[in-house]
Amino acid sequence: MDILNDLSEAFLNQPFEMEREATQTLTYARHIAQMYARIEHAIAVLSDLHTNQSYIYKGEMADQLDLHFTPEETIQSIWEEEIFQAIHPDDLFERHLLELHFFHLLKTTPIHERQYYHTQSIIRMKDRQGNYRAVRHRTFYLQSDTKGNLWLDLCLYTFATEPLPMQGIQGLIVQTVSGECFKPNVREGADILSKREKEILKLISKGEMSKEIADKLSISVHTVNRHRQNILEKLHVGSSIEAIKVGQALNLIDL
Repeated sequence: MDILNDLSEAFLNQPFEMEREATQTLTYARHIAQMYARIEHAIAVLSDLHTNQSYIYKGEMADQLDLHFTPEETIQSIWEEEIFQAIHPDDLFERHLLELHFFHLLKTTPIHERQYYHTQSIIRMKDRQGNYRAVRHRTFYLQSDTKGNLWLDLCLYTFATEPLPMQGIQGLIVQTVSGECFKPNVREGADILSKREKEILKLISKGEMSKEIADKLSISVHTVNRHRQNILEKLHVGSSIEAIKVGQALNLIDL
C-alpha cells in the first residue's frame, strides 16, 4: 500500500478558497520556517497544500545527514523526497500513518484551536557515514484557508537526545497549551469511521461480499455499498484492500 498516495489525495484535493492576504500569510510562514532552521540548526520544510509546493530551509544538521540542499530551496511537491530517502522505510511508513490520523483529527478541530496541536515522533535517519541517527520529527499546521481547509504544513527535523528507538517511532500528538500527549488511536474525537462503517469494514476484511454483509446486518445491499464508498472516501484510499490495511494500521477496527 502506498500511504503517500492516500495522504496526497487527502491534502491536495481539498476545495481551497484563499484569503486576500494569502501571499502575505505565506511570506510570514516562510519566515517562521527559516527561523526554526536557523535557531535549532534544523531542517524545516514548509508545504503549501494549495499549490503543491514546499520551501526547504537547511540548518547545519543537514550536512550531518548528507542532504545536499541549498540553504533555502523551493521544490514542486509537498513531499521532500530527498529527505524521505534518508529515513528508515519502516519509520517513514509509520510517520505517514501518524500524519494521516493527525490530518483527520484537525479536520474535526475548531480552526482557532488547530495551532495548539502538533505531532512528535523519533525516526531513524542515515548520516553521511551510513549509520542511523535518532531524529525528532514534528509537524504543525500553521494556517487554514477561509473555508477551514488545512493549507500550510510545517515539518521540523532535529537530532534527538533519546537513543535510537527499539521499536516504532513513538508517535504522539501533543496539545501544546495543556501539555497533554496522546497516541492517535486512543483519541476518541479522532474516530474517522462510524460504528457501522467499522462493522462493515471488519466484515469486508473477512472476505464477505456486499450481499452477505447486507443479510448479516439486515440492511439493503444499496446501504452496504454506500457505506463502502464512504469508507474509501474517509480513508482516502482507492480499494477495499487498502482500506483494510489503513484501518488496521490506525487501529480503527479490530481485525
